[in-house]
Amino acid sequence: MAQLKKVVDPFGEVNVHPQPGGKVRVVATILMEPRREGTQTGIALDGSGSMAGLYANQQKEGFFSSLFGGKKPPRNEITPVAQKICAYLARKIDSDGGTTCIYWATGPGGSQIEEVGDLTADDAEKHFFGEPKTFGTGTQLLPAVRYFVDRFKDAPWGFYAFITDGELHDLDAVKRYSTQLARDVAASRHKPVKFVLIGVGDSVNEEQMEELDDLDTGTEVDLWDHKIASQMRVLQEIFAEVVDKNARVADKGRILDHQDRVVKNFSDSGVPAKFEFEVAAGTPYFVLEVEGQRIQQNLQ
Repeated sequence: MAQLKKVVDPFGEVNVHPQPGGKVRVVATILMEPRREGTQTGIALDGSGSMAGLYANQQKEGFFSSLFGGKKPPRNEITPVAQKICAYLARKIDSDGGTTCIYWATGPGGSQIEEVGDLTADDAEKHFFGEPKTFGTGTQLLPAVRYFVDRFKDAPWGFYAFITDGELHDLDAVKRYSTQLARDVAASRHKPVKFVLIGVGDSVNEEQMEELDDLDTGTEVDLWDHKIASQMRVLQEIFAEVVDKNARVADKGRILDHQDRVVKNFSDSGVPAKFEFEVAAGTPYFVLEVEGQRIQQNLQ
């Protein structure tokens, strides 16, 4: 499977799956904000030592250095990302109007959690997300995942974002836990949840993030998604995989290939928020024809 890096509005995500017989299956979603009663949200900031530079935890330049053209003080890259995402979740998604914020991967071995608290949108927009009290000597994601799952175990739905540079030291443990959690959700033993890794900085290890994103749990439950902060067009992209399969975005429409041949017709059923179709391998793009518009999405 290949998740396209560049998608156009109004698509949230477009995935291409090679099929036997020279075909490819395309699975696409339309960006929508989820509206689910009782939703709880959380944001977790990576507090491991590798993140120190992103929190601007460096020696500040002295007065004379600045005066005579020295280097500018390092900029905190976490605060603007965390402010926007935390405020957005609190204002738009969380049923209580407050998003729970924590630092993760802090302390010895990077296995500890530091609680910040529940922030309203107004609180988040003014909050300075500085470094944790103690940077972690490792990067353990599982304690943060368990923190949200256990704290909000009775919530009808949970959405939790993890901001990180992508260097995980317990990836196998997270995959095992996620697989069991997905099976519990599929069997209605646990309420649905969604996790999104958001990569920040210039040295994001996207390979590990993709491993979780593509995790095969043996169920139809898709727990993980990932985004790169610098590549996001709009904040709604964090919900690219959170799609109500019964939602309809238009009364009618159709999918055309690059030769204007109809490959999917939604005239009777309406255009769903998530749809799939097949085209020949090598097809350069498809067109969504809806409400008098032709929206072209490249496949290569």
